[in-house]
Amino acid sequence: MPAPSIALAAILTALFLHVPQAQSRDPRQAQVDAVFAGFDKPDSPGCALGVIREGKLIYARGYGMANLEHSIPITTQTIFDLGSTSKQITAASIVLLAQEGKLALDDDVRKYVPEIPAYGPPITIRHLVHHTSGLRDYLTLMSLAGIDFDGVTGDEDALGIIARQKGLNFRPGEEHLYCNSGYFLLSVIVQRVSGRALARFAQERIFDPLGMKHTHYHNDHTLIVPGRATGYAPRKEGGFRIDMSGFEQTGDGAVMTSVEDLLLWDRNFYGPRLGGEALVRQLHEVGVLNSGEKLRYAFGLNVDEYRGLRAVSHGGSWAGYRAELLRFPDQNFSVACLCNLASANPGRLARQVAEVFLSAAMAAAPDPASAPDRRASEEVTLAQADLGGKAGLYRNPAGGEVRRITLVDGKLFVDSFGPSRELVPLDAARFRVSGPQPGYEVIFDSAGGERSIRLRVIREGSGPEVFESVEAAAPSADELGRYQGTYFSEELDARYRLVVEEEKLYLRGRNLPEDPLQPTFRDGFAIAGSYLEFARDADGAIAGFVVHAGRIRNVRFTKQ
Repeated sequence: MPAPSIALAAILTALFLHVPQAQSRDPRQAQVDAVFAGFDKPDSPGCALGVIREGKLIYARGYGMANLEHSIPITTQTIFDLGSTSKQITAASIVLLAQEGKLALDDDVRKYVPEIPAYGPPITIRHLVHHTSGLRDYLTLMSLAGIDFDGVTGDEDALGIIARQKGLNFRPGEEHLYCNSGYFLLSVIVQRVSGRALARFAQERIFDPLGMKHTHYHNDHTLIVPGRATGYAPRKEGGFRIDMSGFEQTGDGAVMTSVEDLLLWDRNFYGPRLGGEALVRQLHEVGVLNSGEKLRYAFGLNVDEYRGLRAVSHGGSWAGYRAELLRFPDQNFSVACLCNLASANPGRLARQVAEVFLSAAMAAAPDPASAPDRRASEEVTLAQADLGGKAGLYRNPAGGEVRRITLVDGKLFVDSFGPSRELVPLDAARFRVSGPQPGYEVIFDSAGGERSIRLRVIREGSGPEVFESVEAAAPSADELGRYQGTYFSEELDARYRLVVEEEKLYLRGRNLPEDPLQPTFRDGFAIAGSYLEFARDADGAIAGFVVHAGRIRNVRFTKQ
């Protein structure tokens, strides 16, 4: 029998040699897969990736699971919530209406939304687009009001809380502070100008003309969306929990789509079928502050650069969804990365993918091995006396934030009443914040005999934040008792109680943090990234307080 076996083997070999062989796999695809290796398993949420060059998907894959309960994997057709990546589509809707002469970008917002109070200088549509309106962020306001983000809210809820605000964070055009209120109000303007809700307007004027058949603004939480990924977040004890929201307002987010449909949106930036070259130019027009300073924020897009290449991008984050659409216009190259895990970082992932394909055109990346040596060469050693005078408490009068500088074992550390980071001296007054990504530098300025800190964010386009020295306070239990009581905010339609338990002051209310308030300066406290400043009446009794929390400033509570 050996002879027939040998003959059969020879025939099979000959046939194999004449069968066309599959093309060898691009080695860059394996590099990309390695970037997503942590998600590419059957028991984890993950991401969908689309790599786009010259209007075509040159590599697209799903990693991980769209639904853990039913073991449904992520594919390139899986639907995700874009979060704030939606803002560019809202901005495009506004530009289309402006092109038709139905509104002007410098119109007063109150022309279309008279519910907004007249704060003095007008807030324009352009201010909303560039996040320079000074309006308080409605999502932060809702959080302070105790609203559950996994519950259901709609346009009336969002507009109501924005309209109740009696003040702005700053005068329109004076600063750039990211604000979801502005883009929600753009959706209201689209509806009132066009007579159609933003969801319908975008469907008819953007999604359908571009062939985006699996894309919509999700303004009905009961709507069934075939192929939608479930949003997840990590549990502290391990594993995952469902993280979804029933919010129905649109504009600042709410677009649901796939990486395959984002290809069609991305194409319009190179060969515009929609709005023409004028729309593309307008979407890339950056904002300008009253001072004349140019921003890097355009129309729902960040216009920046990455490793020497011009880059246009925007990320998104809502419930358990994370998104990034990153474009390199000069290379006609884009990366879409959509994830259904709250701890995912698609912005970083997309840039890692871009490096795989565009590294030859990019400026050299910093060498991690040599970076510590370079930093070390800039560092100096300061005497204990030079460091001790810098420890203390500092407050930003513009935003209400408080920073604490402490001296421990001959080293300075900075914190915001949370995790601390070391301050490494570069000279007697200038320090860098330690860590793998240097977030900012701290400069101690003693001009005028008063200490102050400038926290200068390393990222270009951010001006210095000035923090003034304040005296730290350590109130006794009796002194804390004077803050007890019930406080009401008309702006939030919310009521808080302050109580002293075990010689600590606690804030009680719907969905509030359970940790105690941490004393800062006299009549000032910090909790979970928010800051309370109490006011006293003419007799010195506590009359109320204001809250500062990132994207909102000076929200008032009055003692009942």
